[in-house]
Amino acid sequence: MMNLNKQIIKTLVGSVKATHEDELGCGECFDEIHEFAEMELLGKSPEIAKPLVKEHLERCGECREEYKALLKAIENLKVYS
Repeated sequence: MMNLNKQIIKTLVGSVKATHEDELGCGECFDEIHEFAEMELLGKSPEIAKPLVKEHLERCGECREEYKALLKAIENLKVYS
């Protein structure tokens, strides 16, 4: 059983307060992540074009790791092309 100390409760409440109606879920983020990565690698501003993806990546460690792996894979493809 998990012990809920003050720090854990504070973190959970902060996360709930930070959510909003038009927030992306992991599935929606995954659907757009390739475009976000391509924009970043082209030197464009994906955080302006897709702010909800950026926000999700800041909050979700799993999606952020997928994004980093995708960036690396795209960069590797360009090196070998």
